[in-house]
Amino acid sequence: MTSKYFLILFLQITSHYCNSLPLSTSSRWIIDQTTGERVKLTCVNWVSHLDPMIAEGLEKKPLKFIASQIAETGFNCVRFTWATFMFTRPEFGNRTVSQSLDKFGLKDAKLGIAKNNPQFLNMNVVEVHKAVVAELGRNNLMVVLDNHVSQPQWCCGGDDGNGFFGDSTFDPNEWLLGLTTVARVYKSIPGVVGMSMRNELRGNRQNEEDWYTYMQKGAVVIHRENPDFLIIVSGLSYDTFLGFLKTKPFGVNLDNKLVYEAHWYSFGTPADKWAAQSNQLCASVTQNAQNNYLFLTRGNNSFPLFLSEFGIDQRGRNEADNRYMSCLLATIAENDIDWALWTFQGSYMLREGKVNLEEVYGVIDFNWNRARNSPFLERLQLIRQTNQDPKSTRPTNYVMYHPLSGECVQIGKTNVFLANCKTATRWDQHQDGGPIKLAGNAQCLGLVGDGVAARVSNDCSSKWKFVSSSGLHLAALNGQGKYLCLEKNVADSTLVTRKCLCVGDNLSDVPSCADNPEIQWFKLVPTNV
Repeated sequence: MTSKYFLILFLQITSHYCNSLPLSTSSRWIIDQTTGERVKLTCVNWVSHLDPMIAEGLEKKPLKFIASQIAETGFNCVRFTWATFMFTRPEFGNRTVSQSLDKFGLKDAKLGIAKNNPQFLNMNVVEVHKAVVAELGRNNLMVVLDNHVSQPQWCCGGDDGNGFFGDSTFDPNEWLLGLTTVARVYKSIPGVVGMSMRNELRGNRQNEEDWYTYMQKGAVVIHRENPDFLIIVSGLSYDTFLGFLKTKPFGVNLDNKLVYEAHWYSFGTPADKWAAQSNQLCASVTQNAQNNYLFLTRGNNSFPLFLSEFGIDQRGRNEADNRYMSCLLATIAENDIDWALWTFQGSYMLREGKVNLEEVYGVIDFNWNRARNSPFLERLQLIRQTNQDPKSTRPTNYVMYHPLSGECVQIGKTNVFLANCKTATRWDQHQDGGPIKLAGNAQCLGLVGDGVAARVSNDCSSKWKFVSSSGLHLAALNGQGKYLCLEKNVADSTLVTRKCLCVGDNLSDVPSCADNPEIQWFKLVPTNV
């Protein structure tokens, strides 16, 4: 798949979204406030909150090029960061780009901006922030304004002074002033759809009582200043925990503008553990996500959830990232939530004292020329799509998703194979231990033998079970009474059945496994579009 594919996809998506403002919510969905049609945020992060307070990359490429690249790589929105002090302290906000770069001795970055974006050198950092947002809007990209820190710097440390209300540089009243100011400044800027109130609350001071007090106040001041904006509310512990909302609701009426956000990374678990216990860890982290924030999308009082940060080392060198990503993609697809990938920038002018530092999680490469890892972007194809439409009158069927490849199962004339999810075959809802049936058809998916291609026929004797704690293996018995699992055949992308990887004969996880089971991971994803 090429950049041409992403451009076509982008044009298809934005032909609808560019006319979908303002946004609102209905139950767990973000919708066009006027038509009630669902609008799915498929965003990428872009940083402008570090010490220079300038959007990264402007020293390497013209702004128009960067904005067009974001669109052409298939995203429909940008989570664009800002620091409180930019909008509350004149000595920060009035600093010109030239002055800011001089302050930090960034001579090469200054030369780069003079070459690529000379119009910005004598503009102050707030004016440049607004110019970037305006250019994103001209590219039909929606924008979520994310208050990342108070004092401009890299985020996030537990004791960096930016973590929680009352920390050394996190004065709650100044934060409220910043929210009010940004809501006012961006009131008339096309494309801005909402504000994320604060990134990754954390540290020893964090507590639920202050969280309710100040997050409620923040939501109220934004809504009062700009009632069109979505208000995106983060939780505690680095945006990983909103479990307290199970017993105590947020308690503020925001006229259907409330969205919650969460972050999900592989951090904290060593790569060797992921490599040895992929099924067990996938089960564990998925259950944590369900308990800590995905529960908000369930039940009678549900809300939209915006997974506003997730990502991997796009060089492919971090095995923990590689294994966790398949697990995460299966969960995002199944729940069809809104999301923002970390991150677009391929480098930083200045990060934690290091000049021109590479960002290996970046979509764009170090020189900002092209996508760093196009195959990874192709894996996002299903989660870019709207798979569940609250206004649809169509029945819910399922597509069979293979998160490692990002492709979906399709039935050919003589074989079963993986292909683009846009043309995925639809299946009926599967009962564990029963046949997997084609939607509206008497035919079923069948096991033939070990190492042999799966087939679809009128023979529905194959009874498929979800095995392993991950719930991502699909297995059926062969003629010798042994369970075999569906697997992508590496040579030609057909589906075959083979011995289940990292699963014992009792269908439980083996304690430690040298194989990579991702090739056998499949998720039945509901869709009614």
